[in-house]
Amino acid sequence: MSASEFRTPSVPGRSSRGPGSVWLRPDERPPRRNRLSRERIIAAAVALLDAEGVAGLTMRRLAQQLAVTSTALYWHVATRDDVLDLAVDEIFAEVRLPAAGGDWRADVRALTGQWRTVMLRHPWAPGLVGRPMLGPNVLARTEFLQSALVRGGFTGVRLAVTVRLLANYVIGAALTEATWRQSGPEARAQARRRITSDPTAYPTLVASGHLDDQQWGDEVLFTRGVEAILAVP
Repeated sequence: MSASEFRTPSVPGRSSRGPGSVWLRPDERPPRRNRLSRERIIAAAVALLDAEGVAGLTMRRLAQQLAVTSTALYWHVATRDDVLDLAVDEIFAEVRLPAAGGDWRADVRALTGQWRTVMLRHPWAPGLVGRPMLGPNVLARTEFLQSALVRGGFTGVRLAVTVRLLANYVIGAALTEATWRQSGPEARAQARRRITSDPTAYPTLVASGHLDDQQWGDEVLFTRGVEAILAVP
């Protein structure tokens, strides 16, 4: 894979764009009347990421999926990084916003549960969420989360810390679960057998049911984790 594949080619009539996040640059795309659009590009990118992961997404491969040239893509997106940022925001549209009610805890549980579900549906996403999160779909859900916590009495540094804890928890939980799922069910069973085969070395892990799906399912652990974060004073 050559470095030139990720550089924006010189396109007649188009000004050069500075570095930084796609969300912080003006949209300089000229009006186009052909069949290609940014929306189609990002939809194809999400499908390619779902099928082949981040390593499988190149501008050349994306162009092939859309039956266009790589140069045609650059009328709509400046770089591969822009495609990744736009793809992350696109899947956040799948995180349904609950109808805000009086129970702020229920709203937080619903949003974080939806977020986890979407991350698991797109297992490439948790590894990219550390990128600039400034798209409209991400910001709308961050606004909902913070407003629910404010209704619960969270303010100042406690609000900031709790939002960060919840975000890192959802991303980390989804990344861990996605990794185990990709490894297959037998991998987790083998890991559990390794622990239980030497109870003298790992007595606490054996007693606590570490990696025991029969005792603690991911859904239960995730929900309990959210509750634990909300209980932090």
